Amino acid sequence: MMRQYELVERVAAYNPQVDEELLNRAYVYAMQKHGAQTRASGDPYFSHPLEVAAILTDLRLDDSSIAVALLHDTLEDTAATRDEIDQLFGASIGRLVEGVTKLQRLELASREEQQAENLRKLLLAVAEDIRVLLVKLADRLHNMRTIEHVPEEKRARIAEETMDIYAPLAGRMGMQGIRDELEDLSFRVLNPEAYGAVSDKLHALREKSGPLVEIVQQDLTARLAKEGINAIIRGRLKSPYSIFSKTQRKSIGFEQLSDVFGFRVQVENEEDCYRALGVVHRAWPMVPGRFKDYISTPKQNEYRSIHTTIIGPRQQRVELQIRTDEMERVAEYGIAAHPLYKDGIADDRDRLAAESSAYAWLRQTVEQIAHGDAPEEFLEHTKLELFQDQVFCFSPKGRLIALPRGATPIDFAYAVHTDIGDTCIGARVNGQLAPLGQPLQNGDEVEIIRSDAQRPPAAWEAIVVTGKARAAIRRASRSQTRRQYAALGRHTLERRFEQAGKSLNDEALSAVLGKLNMNETDDLLVAVGRSELSPQAVLKEAYPDYREERVSVADGAAEEGWTASGRSSLKFRFPMAEIAGDEESAIPIRGFDADIPVRFAPEGGAVPGDRIVGILTSGEGITIYPIHSPRLSEFDDEPERWVDVRWDISENSTERFPARIRVSALNEPGTLAAIAETIGSADGNIDNLRMLGRGRDFTEIEIDLEVWNLKHLNRIVTALREKRVMSRVERVNG
Repeated sequence: MMRQYELVERVAAYNPQVDEELLNRAYVYAMQKHGAQTRASGDPYFSHPLEVAAILTDLRLDDSSIAVALLHDTLEDTAATRDEIDQLFGASIGRLVEGVTKLQRLELASREEQQAENLRKLLLAVAEDIRVLLVKLADRLHNMRTIEHVPEEKRARIAEETMDIYAPLAGRMGMQGIRDELEDLSFRVLNPEAYGAVSDKLHALREKSGPLVEIVQQDLTARLAKEGINAIIRGRLKSPYSIFSKTQRKSIGFEQLSDVFGFRVQVENEEDCYRALGVVHRAWPMVPGRFKDYISTPKQNEYRSIHTTIIGPRQQRVELQIRTDEMERVAEYGIAAHPLYKDGIADDRDRLAAESSAYAWLRQTVEQIAHGDAPEEFLEHTKLELFQDQVFCFSPKGRLIALPRGATPIDFAYAVHTDIGDTCIGARVNGQLAPLGQPLQNGDEVEIIRSDAQRPPAAWEAIVVTGKARAAIRRASRSQTRRQYAALGRHTLERRFEQAGKSLNDEALSAVLGKLNMNETDDLLVAVGRSELSPQAVLKEAYPDYREERVSVADGAAEEGWTASGRSSLKFRFPMAEIAGDEESAIPIRGFDADIPVRFAPEGGAVPGDRIVGILTSGEGITIYPIHSPRLSEFDDEPERWVDVRWDISENSTERFPARIRVSALNEPGTLAAIAETIGSADGNIDNLRMLGRGRDFTEIEIDLEVWNLKHLNRIVTALREKRVMSRVERVNG
């Protein structure tokens, strides 16, 4: 176990102004508090926070972060209190320790169904001070290094959470070294067979290749030195997990991988990076399509380097990463390498946000949390953005937009601004009109075409890949659906109030909000539109003295232009015109594309040309019935559920609609073939077919069709009736 003075010496190696007194106090306090506690391995518990602190010294973090690492388990696992830590170490360190402790508590309770909410809270805590995440990542890294001592039933859950959340989050913060190690440690737990197989193949390849790494290092060093370029060259084999994930992603075998060997070329300055690239490409042929310049276009986590793949000695493909010492430091340590952690002003979050792209991404993610999306949606979106590689595109004015690989112009529009995404109707990519679903490529210039009348279709959600775009589309869809339900609720209330001879206005609705436990008029209208609140209940609260007028058919109601709503003699009444469909007030039905859920009657359906009526059903939206459907009698006692609808179908529409027919067909070979041929010749489509009963001579068959309209259906029925094998053909109206 590392001694007290050794820890101070590790920090002093990169920070000569180390606060020895602070570190000594934190060391002694944590050791005393943990006392005789032990870990699952049997080691003293204090060895864990000490190892976490050591990991942070490798990242060269400030004294406060090292102290927090020593103290991070004291609030959770000992008798220490926040007040005590504040008093001994200051409120700033106390706040950081409490932030890490909250994450510890979340982790202890973590299960799959809670993971989304835990991630939200983690990022919210991290947004307060990024050092909370740095300590947490170091804590997780040491726990993964010692995971073999954890009970077996817990290992897979911890490793899966590490692979899903912590490893990619480290990558997003630019901490590639920690990400690689977390992935490999998790991979070993989650898939030990694959880990062993890949490791064995890497060992065999190393043996087969012999001194290839040394040969490339020596050759390249000599060539660069000849051009006056001082360089440090390190060669390595890729990690087991990176190889395994690439074979899975590209569906190729280990032997087909072309860049198992990788080399890092560190030079003194940016100019030497490009000079070294020229030396490499003159010496060995470059593999087309394998060149990326992240110096001129850095990644969102501030990673900068030149990547190229060459066919080197022994015709072996090798990947080269050319960067300066500073770029190497950022590539390994990411946001932990930020100078704000070295000059004592790490609390200045505004400056950090301005200077760190990785932190800016985190703040944008936290803004997404503020929109209140469902935790599961948030987890889905965040995982997508954590795992995706990036492409870099430009606006017409030259603004650089980094997007996940596979992103579309819609993603680009939302990345610029939510309003631009919501009003997007088209895009030009490199000056040419392009489909909105077309994946963007590195270097594309994207111009978004907008219209204020546009609203994002729900179908866009299946096209986009960024969490921001998906969240915005879902919010817009929910908002549009809410507006639709509110309009439907107002329509229903107006009709019910008119039937009662009462006037409906916003003042009347506002007066009953409190009685109905509603906050806003829109809430009330939406509840009525969704059938969560009956129009009768609103009418009763608005006019407590109103008594329902009941009429009978015998009283001559029909002579006054009204029709009884059912077979009983005492029913509510409503105008015949409303059932028939008044063109001025009817709600258009656009097939299956309406924002309010619309479905056709489960038995029989309806087709354009039928007179139709809608029945409002709680939780299901509107069900469309033909006006002559016998099922409508079931709703006689609920006139407030009847919705005035009409068809709104273009004459040129090729959309098909459901209809059902029942036939009595002769029992002889070829009958079914004749039925199918007749329907197909008339351009009908058979969706389903059921044998209802088989007699000695005839079989009853029920057929679900898809047709354009009533004329099309009648043409099919007529054609079937003309067939010799048919005894009877009739339409079924459910």
